[in-house]
Amino acid sequence: MLLTDYKWFQAQPAPINEAILPGLIVRRLGLQDYEPIWQSMRYLAEHGKSGRNDEIWLLSHKPVYTQGQAGKAEHILNPGTIRVVQIDRGGQVTYHGPGQLVAYLLINVKRRKLGVRSLVDLIEKALIATLASYGITATTHPNAPGVYVNDAKIAALGLRIKNGWSYHGLSLNVSMDLSPFANINPCGFENLAVTQVAEFVAEDDTLLQNVSRVLCNRLLTELGYLENY
Repeated sequence: MLLTDYKWFQAQPAPINEAILPGLIVRRLGLQDYEPIWQSMRYLAEHGKSGRNDEIWLLSHKPVYTQGQAGKAEHILNPGTIRVVQIDRGGQVTYHGPGQLVAYLLINVKRRKLGVRSLVDLIEKALIATLASYGITATTHPNAPGVYVNDAKIAALGLRIKNGWSYHGLSLNVSMDLSPFANINPCGFENLAVTQVAEFVAEDDTLLQNVSRVLCNRLLTELGYLENY
């Protein structure tokens, strides 16, 4: 499964007296069930090897609610037939479904000397730049990780660090059915509006793929890589 359509990137030459970054592998995994992907990235973090390449996984999930470690049951209002999975990332409950772009960052943050706050800032910056390329003005909110457009949440973040490796990552609403968000308090906020890229740009069958390419390029740039995806 994890050998599906991948590309390797070389880091930019490092300045004198700075460490050379590792190569990075981008994997495009398509539409996936949630739990096998979660178990795979957790395994890699638990068995992290210092010389292993960093990775970015790009995919979408079949419908699922995921409840983070700080999650409270009262924020799951009416899940209906959609499964709720208790997981080990930070944050509260969110929804994943087809048409949403998910990017998981399996990054050796210890090797990069990258703190959690810096990684969150990096991800948010890449998201805001991606949306700006579509003419969408997005912002962050203090004390509420994620990215917003006109106070409606368009992207959520949740991370876990284990053995110096990050896993989990971000979800960006692109062209999806948003109605399942009405059955939860997204990220623990009552009456939080959600939105998606398709509400601001012309939608076609390539929108998700194109947004994936742009976001990946932005993440690669923020992480110090030269080649475009």
